[in-house]
Amino acid sequence: MQSELTRRELLRALSIGPLGNALAGPWSFEVKPLPTQTAEDPRHKKLARPLTCVVAGAGNRGNVYARYALRHPDEMTVVGVAEPIEVRRARFVKRYNIDSQFAFTTWEHIFDRGKFADVVVVTTPDHLHTGPALKAIERGYDVLLEKAIAQTWDECVRILAATRRHQRIVGVCHVLRYSPYFRKVKQVVDSGILGRLVSVQHFEPIQHVHMAHSFVRGNWRNASESNPILLSKSCHDLDLLRWIIGRPSKRISSFGALTWFLQEHAPEGSTPRCTDGCKIEPECPYSALRIYYRDRKHLGHLDLPEEGDIGPAILERLKDGPYGRCVYRCDNDVFDHQIVSIEFEDAITASFSMDAFTDYGGRRTRLMGSTGHAHGDEAVLYVANFKTAEVTKWVTAEAADLTSGHGGGDFGLVRDFLQAVAQRDSSLLSSTLEASLESHLMAFRAEEARKNGTVETVRLRL
Repeated sequence: MQSELTRRELLRALSIGPLGNALAGPWSFEVKPLPTQTAEDPRHKKLARPLTCVVAGAGNRGNVYARYALRHPDEMTVVGVAEPIEVRRARFVKRYNIDSQFAFTTWEHIFDRGKFADVVVVTTPDHLHTGPALKAIERGYDVLLEKAIAQTWDECVRILAATRRHQRIVGVCHVLRYSPYFRKVKQVVDSGILGRLVSVQHFEPIQHVHMAHSFVRGNWRNASESNPILLSKSCHDLDLLRWIIGRPSKRISSFGALTWFLQEHAPEGSTPRCTDGCKIEPECPYSALRIYYRDRKHLGHLDLPEEGDIGPAILERLKDGPYGRCVYRCDNDVFDHQIVSIEFEDAITASFSMDAFTDYGGRRTRLMGSTGHAHGDEAVLYVANFKTAEVTKWVTAEAADLTSGHGGGDFGLVRDFLQAVAQRDSSLLSSTLEASLESHLMAFRAEEARKNGTVETVRLRL
């Protein structure tokens, strides 16, 4: 479907702004649609039987990947779970009709018995990724491993060595590689429309409430318990840059800080918890009562009842749990803003910025080439061809089937992982362990550069 844009709308879409008068001359203001994307890989085959999996960690991400089995029972069956929080474990067992003998308290218990599934899905907290990943590989399981791979580079290398020694397939949950939008971005770059890729600008707006929920009050607030935010949150983005650019990274630098969510910024009249009679609670943008109780947002980590009025349970969680704390009085230490500059081979430069202080989410990306320019925000992608003076437009919601989170990437990952395991062909999986390691090395080197005030060399030797 073609759509007519006014001159002002087109210039805004292309981020030309005030330069529009100088640049608009020969351009056509009819924006043509890019072709619809084909979701299926022609190499995929109908599975002879559903692959069986056991999930280590029945939190948010474990449930996301397991739900693929409910949508595609001919491809995947969940047969076991390990989860220390009783209510989560009980719900998971009920949802997937798991035999009680395969319902474990911790991940270690999975390996107290012989191999009973094809795959282990590791979605434990970040600091508990290495142990279950290594044990699963050693016991002959293929592994779907939530990012970040591990907390240190040495642990990443240990997992790789085990993978090679035991000839297992390990997929890393870099789900954005599987979203239709970013696959279209990759397709545009690889098509040559942009000519020689010269530079990339990439921005992750975390959104202020999401920041407060996950990285101030939540599970990823403290680097020692999780990872620096560049690894726990933004290794997605470093991975996207490496994947889309398609060249090894050479040098990297970084700057960042925790600027706002500190006790010194606690307003007068605020209290340790939002439920303690805080005088500024009604107007605070980070009020737990507003976010969770009144607006009913970000409830997934509160383990609420599945039936009846959840209001009293929310208030109980806010009075006793981590999500009711004042954002200025938490034990958080991860950054609320950070920038990274990267030099790739062939003199391609990339800048990445993540920031907590936005009212929106959705990554923004600009790609500049010798014969074209692409610009998008995960919802819409515009591609300008300098040779033809044409602008094409790709609307994700119209051109792709979005059946899961991360713009369809969650289920896209699981689908490709199951195909890779069933066919014993890791090339069917974009985010193998080998393919994902460079983005982690980039993150570790960027943190070194930030701490030391240096430009660090990135050399991946596997």
